[in-house]
Amino acid sequence: MQITQSLHTAILVTNLERSEHFYGKVLGLSKINRSLNYPGAWYQVGDYQIHLIVATTVPTENPNEKWGRNPHIAFTVADLNAAKQEFLNHNYPIQASASGRAALFTQDPDGNIIELSQQ
Repeated sequence: MQITQSLHTAILVTNLERSEHFYGKVLGLSKINRSLNYPGAWYQVGDYQIHLIVATTVPTENPNEKWGRNPHIAFTVADLNAAKQEFLNHNYPIQASASGRAALFTQDPDGNIIELSQQ
C-alpha cells in the first residue's frame, strides 16, 4: 500500500456555532458546501479538508501537559506572531512549542489541539 494524499481530518465538536466561529473566523478557513445530512461543517485548506462533526461529548483527555505530545492537527501560517495575537485577542489559550522551534499550540472550544508553525 502507498498512501498518496491526506484528504481530511474529522473533528468532534459539541457546539457547531462556537466551533464555526473558531475555524472560520479565528483560523480564517474557507467553509465549503457539504452534502451529508448530519450536523456539521466542512472547511477547505488547500487540497485538504477539516470536517467538524457535532457530538454530544468530545473525548479530549490530553494527558500530556505539553500539548504537542497529544493528538493534534497542524497548520503552517505566514506570520506566527500575528496568529498568536489573534488567539490572544479571542481569549484562546496558547502554548509555545517545547522543542524551541517557531511553533505554538492552542485549543479549539472543545479542547482539540491545534498547532501552528511558520516555515
